[in-house]
Amino acid sequence: MIASPPIAAPAAQAAPTSADSGDRLRPRADLRNIAIIAHVDHGKTTLVDGLLKQSKVFRDNDAAGTLIMDSNQLERERGITVFAKNASIRYGDVKINMIDTPGHADFSSEVERTLSMADGCLLLVDAAEGPLPQTRFVLGLALQLGLRPLVVVNKVDRKDARPEEVVEEIADLFLELATDAEQLQYPVIYAIAREGKAGPAPDQLAPDLGPLFKAIMEHVPPPRVDMDAPVQMLVSALDYDQHLGRIAIGRLVRGTMHRGMSIRCLTAEGQSAPLKMVELYQYTGLGRQQIETVGAGDIAALAGMPVVSIGDTIADGDAPEALPRMAITEPTVQLTILPNTGPFAGQDGKAITSRQLKERLERELETNVGLRVRSTAANTGQGEGFVVAGRGELHLAILLETMRREGLELAISRPEVILKRDEAGKLLEPVEQVVITVPQAHVGTVSELVGPRQAIMEHMYPDEGRGARLVYKMPTRGMIGLRGALLTATRGTATVNTRFLAFEPMGGPIPRQRNGAVIATETGQTTGYSIANVQERARLFVAPGTPVYEGMVVGLNSRETDMAVNIVREKKQSNVRSSSADIAVKLEPPFIPSLDQFLELISEDELLELTPKTLRLRKRHLAANDRERASRVSPAQ
Repeated sequence: MIASPPIAAPAAQAAPTSADSGDRLRPRADLRNIAIIAHVDHGKTTLVDGLLKQSKVFRDNDAAGTLIMDSNQLERERGITVFAKNASIRYGDVKINMIDTPGHADFSSEVERTLSMADGCLLLVDAAEGPLPQTRFVLGLALQLGLRPLVVVNKVDRKDARPEEVVEEIADLFLELATDAEQLQYPVIYAIAREGKAGPAPDQLAPDLGPLFKAIMEHVPPPRVDMDAPVQMLVSALDYDQHLGRIAIGRLVRGTMHRGMSIRCLTAEGQSAPLKMVELYQYTGLGRQQIETVGAGDIAALAGMPVVSIGDTIADGDAPEALPRMAITEPTVQLTILPNTGPFAGQDGKAITSRQLKERLERELETNVGLRVRSTAANTGQGEGFVVAGRGELHLAILLETMRREGLELAISRPEVILKRDEAGKLLEPVEQVVITVPQAHVGTVSELVGPRQAIMEHMYPDEGRGARLVYKMPTRGMIGLRGALLTATRGTATVNTRFLAFEPMGGPIPRQRNGAVIATETGQTTGYSIANVQERARLFVAPGTPVYEGMVVGLNSRETDMAVNIVREKKQSNVRSSSADIAVKLEPPFIPSLDQFLELISEDELLELTPKTLRLRKRHLAANDRERASRVSPAQ
C-alpha cells in the first residue's frame, strides 16, 4: 500500500534492537545515501540540479539553465545519463549523498555498482508516461538490495498528466517487485522539477523542494555501521588524476579511514602488499574535498594505489578482509573493432595500431565493467582486431563515439548478438521485453515491422494522450535495425524501450532488413553528374564533392543486390550548347546516417570507418576481384 501524504512522522531507525544487541552497528543520524532512479527524460537530472541549487551548493546564478550532473558531453547531446556520479548537499546538520544512476538498461553495470553505495532510492516517474521498462529493471535491483524507496511523480503540470493512474501503476510495480512489506510503505511526492516545486498532492505544491527534502530525511534510513572495526571499502568507481594517478571511489562499509594510513587492495586474484594512502577525499557539493578522516557509511575517494579495479576491496593493512564482489549483468551484443587502414586513414585523425587500440580498450575496461574484450585475427589484412561486447547497441555506441572524439580512427564490424548453449548443447539467444508507444494510426505499421522479427505481442493497451502502448517479447537480434525503421515508418512519433529478460532457445530466422549497397568503383570526388544518374535507383549517402575511394559504400540500392557505380565520373564537355532540361537537373539531398543508424546498416561483408570528422561505410575487401574471390571462399561474406 502507498503511504498517504502528507508525510508522516520520521521512520524509526534508532538504536539496535535486541536482535542486534550483540553487534556494534550504530546508525549515523548525520548521513543519508540515496540513489536517484528514473527512466530517460523523466526529469531525473533536472530534479537533482534543483536540489543542488536550493541547498545553496553554488550561487543562484551559477550553472543557470544547465543540467549540472550531466557533465559528459555525450550525455548532454543524447539527453541521457551514462556515467553514475556523486554529489552531496546539506540539509540542516545532515549530509545527503546523492548518486545519479544511469537511466538506460544498456548501462546496467553502472546501475548495479551505484546502488551498492545507497541505503534508499528516490524513484522518479513521469506523471504522463508512468513507470517504463528501464525503471522496472533498476527498481527491481534496488529492492533486492533492500533499499528503502521514496516516490516522486514529476511533470504534474503536463497537459496529459494522469498522476492518479500513474500512482496506481507504481503500486502494481511495487507489489510485483518488493521483497518485504516495509518496501510497500513509501511516501509519494508530486513535483514540477524544472520549476523547483514539490508537494504532497498535485494541487498542493510548495514554492520549493522543501517537502522532498523532508521526505528524504524521514524515509531514507541512515547507514548502520561499525566505526571501530577494521576498514573495509568496496571500490564502485574509478577516476584518474594526472598528478595522483588512479582514484578509487566507493562507500566505506566499516571502520574509520585516515589519510596516510596503511591499507591493502584485495583483488579477484589475491591481496596486494601493504600500501600507503596518499590522499583522501569526500564529496562536497559537486566536487571532491581533501579531508583527513572519513567514517563508515560515507562515500570516499582514495588516491595512491598503483593497481586497483572496480569490485576490489580496500581493507585495513593489518586485518584485511574482502567484501563480496558485485555480480555484473553479462553482455548481449558484440562487434569487432579494428585499426582504420582504409585509403583515407590518418587524414582526419590519428591512425592507430593494433597495439595502441589494445591499450585504449584495456584502459576502458578499468572503469567500464559491463564491457568484455578479447582479441581476434582479422581477415581484412588490417592486423589484430578486438571483439568488444556490451549490454546493447547504445552501450557500444557511447564507447565508439568517445574514442572517435579522442581523435582516434577506427573500423568496426556489424553488431551481432551473443549466443550461448545450455547443458544439453541447445543454442540459446538473448530475449528482451520491448515496449513501443505510438499514435493509434501507426499500430498496424508497427505490427508489420515487428512481425518478421519473431516478436510476440504480450499486451496492448491505450496510453493516455499518446495513442497505444504495445508490449512485445522479442529476440535481441530482432532489435538490430528496429529503432531506425520504426522512427522512419511512424514519422518520428514512436518511442522504444527495452528490458533484457533471459536467454531462451533460438527462434526462427529473421529476414535481412537492408537492401544492397551502392559501391564506388573509382577513387576521387563525387560529381553532380554521376549522382544525378544514380539517385533514381538508390538512396545516396554522399553529396557532390565528397571524397570517395574504390570499395566505399556510397548509398543503398533500391534492390536487394549490390550495385557498383562510378560516382566520380564527370560529364564530357562538348561545343554543343546544353539544353534547358540538362541544366535543370535536380539533386536529392543525401541521407547522412548517424553512428547509431550506421550500426544498424552495416552488412556482414562491410566495415564502418570512424574518424573525428566523418563516418564511411566500406566493403571489407575494397577491390571487386577480392570481393568475388572472398564470396567463393565464404558464401556468408
